[in-house]
Amino acid sequence: MADELELLRRANPVPGDGPHFGDGPLDHAAERHLDRLLHDRPARPRSRTRRAWTLAASAVVAALVSALLFTGQTTAPAVAAPRPLVVQADSTPVSLKAMAERAHAATGEGSPTLRKGTHVQSWSLGMSDDEPPITLPEERIVRWRADDSHTELVVATDPQHPGRQVLTDKDGEPRLVDDGHVISDRTYPPSWSDAPPQSPPPSDAAKLHDYLEEAERAFLSDHSKPLSTSELLDATQTLLDNWTLGARESAALLRLLADAEGLRPVGQVTDRLGRRGQAYVYDEQGTRRMLILDTSTGAVLGLETTFTKPQPEYGVKAGDVMDYSAWTL
Repeated sequence: MADELELLRRANPVPGDGPHFGDGPLDHAAERHLDRLLHDRPARPRSRTRRAWTLAASAVVAALVSALLFTGQTTAPAVAAPRPLVVQADSTPVSLKAMAERAHAATGEGSPTLRKGTHVQSWSLGMSDDEPPITLPEERIVRWRADDSHTELVVATDPQHPGRQVLTDKDGEPRLVDDGHVISDRTYPPSWSDAPPQSPPPSDAAKLHDYLEEAERAFLSDHSKPLSTSELLDATQTLLDNWTLGARESAALLRLLADAEGLRPVGQVTDRLGRRGQAYVYDEQGTRRMLILDTSTGAVLGLETTFTKPQPEYGVKAGDVMDYSAWTL
């Protein structure tokens, strides 16, 4: 029961340090926490899918498809899942230990420093039990101020198809909007939480492991064991959804990832923002997670989860992208 209560507290849309009597939707972190609680999926990769697009939303999806058909707005890129990233055939894989050394070498004078806040582009797959899956692309920018207040801007946009309409939702009602449509623009009052992931992450690998473990504590099935590879990738996403890492923090993170079991190098890819990176994959039951690192500094550029097994009951094929996040450094 303690774990369930902690999940509910962390999914609270009106936390104690938030605006009083707030009536807005859950933020991204709270959505993920609530999704895990409702679906009892502590070890599964997290989807950033909005609540309107969970498996129970088949009626809403059907309404959208009907509306698109009758209005003639059937532009495929607006509703189709993005293609998975492809590894360059002639590229040479680089080990994570070698990338960790590159990251350490990039920590000299003038290197990037830690910043609270994030800038992330995400694609998330919404599934229905009687309609084709639908992808929701959006961009989120979080900036913190000197007084510990912060702003969060969320817009509907897909840089792979600039200028085209984008699928989003409002109050559970799906709709097509213009590229760059503002979904939300909020300012939050000061928050002085000293618990991860709100507190600054350390630049020491061992201390960073403890920090990430605390950030993921509510989801861990066994607190006596080190973070598994899947849990470490989950924690990495949580970290990057709250912080833009400096060179030292990135180097510490890579030292942890270099020791992760089953995370193997596969070569170079071009990510969805057009950046070249080294890719590393980890296979789980029915899914594959791909970590993309900057080839020079080792900074994390993105995380992609794809299905490796079809789920015909939801219209999902092997190779479909479940979710993808690309962070701007």
